[in-house]
Amino acid sequence: MPTVTAPIVAVTVYPQRARVTRRAEFDVAEGPRIVFAGLPVALDAESVRVTGAGHARIVGVDVRTAHHPDPADATRRELATQRKALQATVDGIVDEAQAAATKVDMLTGLARSSAESFAQALAKGKAEPGRIATVGGALDAQLSQALKARRTITIRLDEAREELEALDRRIQSMGSQSSRDSTEVVVELEATGTGAAELELSYVVEHASWEPAYDIRVGDKDVEVVWYGLVTQRTGEDWPECALSLSTARPAVTVAVPELRPWFLDRSRPVAVPSAPGMAMRARAARPAMTFTGAADEVEMAAMAPMNDEFADMEQGATASTYRTMRPTAIPTGARGHRTTLARLEFPAELGYITAPVQAEEAYLRAEVTNNSEHTLRAGKASIFRGEEFVGSTRIATWAPGEELELALGVDDRIRIERKLVRRTASKATLSSTSRREAEYRTTIANHTPTAIAVTVLDQSPVSRDEAITVKDVRTSPTPTETTDLGEITWKLEIAPGETATTHLSFRVDVAKGVEIVGWR
Repeated sequence: MPTVTAPIVAVTVYPQRARVTRRAEFDVAEGPRIVFAGLPVALDAESVRVTGAGHARIVGVDVRTAHHPDPADATRRELATQRKALQATVDGIVDEAQAAATKVDMLTGLARSSAESFAQALAKGKAEPGRIATVGGALDAQLSQALKARRTITIRLDEAREELEALDRRIQSMGSQSSRDSTEVVVELEATGTGAAELELSYVVEHASWEPAYDIRVGDKDVEVVWYGLVTQRTGEDWPECALSLSTARPAVTVAVPELRPWFLDRSRPVAVPSAPGMAMRARAARPAMTFTGAADEVEMAAMAPMNDEFADMEQGATASTYRTMRPTAIPTGARGHRTTLARLEFPAELGYITAPVQAEEAYLRAEVTNNSEHTLRAGKASIFRGEEFVGSTRIATWAPGEELELALGVDDRIRIERKLVRRTASKATLSSTSRREAEYRTTIANHTPTAIAVTVLDQSPVSRDEAITVKDVRTSPTPTETTDLGEITWKLEIAPGETATTHLSFRVDVAKGVEIVGWR
């Protein structure tokens, strides 16, 4: 069966999966079976679809597992080849070390036996001292060279073993590979003519995902939102430069419309305790079948690019949107957080300050932004900027068209807040009266910015939870914009540059005789 070359021409990434499209050209005469080989093991067999064009009919499609002696991943194959070669080098150096050690042992033994023989010869007058010195010097020189060679070989062996250990750590860091297998798709054809034909294969794979990330830049009257897609893929196959799309659709293994079941009420009845064997049988019967679902890895937000970005074209469907990149994009397997710019949006915004000095004497700048685009922005991480100044990071919820979002932009130290207790009195209960407590607070807001500002001031009066404790004479100045039954008071003030605004809050609390109050501050 001929194996065709079918490069990847398009990839659509979903929030937790990806659909890969390959295209192959061949001659009808190569049939009747065409094989797409080397596909990832994580391929969903039920998602495989094959279409074609040319003088042939597709009469069958078979998905099967192909077993290989080597890893299917190209990087793993290269590392495996490197390891084999390095292991052979280590084995060769070990052989050299053994030979060098044998030579050192031989020369050491020869020198020892020669010394004994020469000593006996000198004692008997059968050897000349000059001859003995010459032979001994030659043996010493050879032994010195052998020891030096052994040291050199030992150093080479240590370096080679360290290199092999580093390569093993690199292979181990790539994670375990469940198998060295791959998937093959066999297409059976029936020729209706001759000539060139084309087959297009698509399939869904696990271990691929994308999530949104945002850069939000707040101006004086509007907000710019740059929307990114962060793609992670560990499918085992590299995606070359091809048409890349990011979709908000969520293809599932099974799709079903939820249905309600009857909600029964019944009399409570005592439950008989079964015997031990009966309990074991019921436990086995009630044990649910195990199911496995894929999960997308958490990704980190990519760093901001200083250059202008290209944006994606959007196609709006009935329940999902698809964003297609403007140019072919390549994403290798193992990529995490590969960033693709989807859109740049500008929304109207209302900027203002809010402060709750009863908690903290600080003014927080906030922006109320309305999504007036056609895009539904998915929940994701966001980096917030005030002009070019980085304010901080947050996470926004799903932001639908027409929906308003409130962004916190941090504390502005140019707005000075002070809340003071200007009056507090307390009287003790007499024989037939209640005790009385009074308090008055003054809050001052000073605007040290060069422009007029709008400030929302939040304060509160106490709320009684007992009929023996009564809160009376709650007075405020100026008239608040809103008050609630829980004692929350809201003022909305306009303060000119260099000016100061003041709010007042006072109240009285009557406590019945013999009642001890808690919560007073």
